Amino acid sequence: MNYLPLDDYAKAWVFRHQELLIPAPQLAQIKPMTATRAAVLWTTFISRDKDHPDFFTDADWVKQAQHWPHSDVFWERAFEAGDAIPEEILAHLDWQDNTTVYFCISRDEVIETRFDVFKQHWHNFMFLADGSFLIGKKRPQVVQFLESGFARLGQQPE
Repeated sequence: MNYLPLDDYAKAWVFRHQELLIPAPQLAQIKPMTATRAAVLWTTFISRDKDHPDFFTDADWVKQAQHWPHSDVFWERAFEAGDAIPEEILAHLDWQDNTTVYFCISRDEVIETRFDVFKQHWHNFMFLADGSFLIGKKRPQVVQFLESGFARLGQQPE
């Protein structure tokens, strides 16, 4: 099994927040991965050695400036205003709505969903923004959502 039932996910409350309720059909598209499956994805796309963004070093691609050529975007203002995800982030990603995306929190914690679900309910995901990465299946673009309220826009190494 690659996914946990949402009821078994320790942070499921972010998707059941009373002020940010997600309709059942879309909630069913939010799939926390098992720790084993999350570790495979994290190791493949984020880091082989470090298990959380707090521990990255200059040897990790995510700390190397050439992978982050764009200006950071302040997402927190849109979050607090209840607005849509900032346009600069959407322009950078330029993905189809049915693109499978992974919200990578740590080696043990990755959530899979579709891009349209993420865009519509991004406020819920931002409760988990602590250096978390959004990557798309077979897509080079990456966004790192920092706890500071900024997002880094970059490209994964080839």
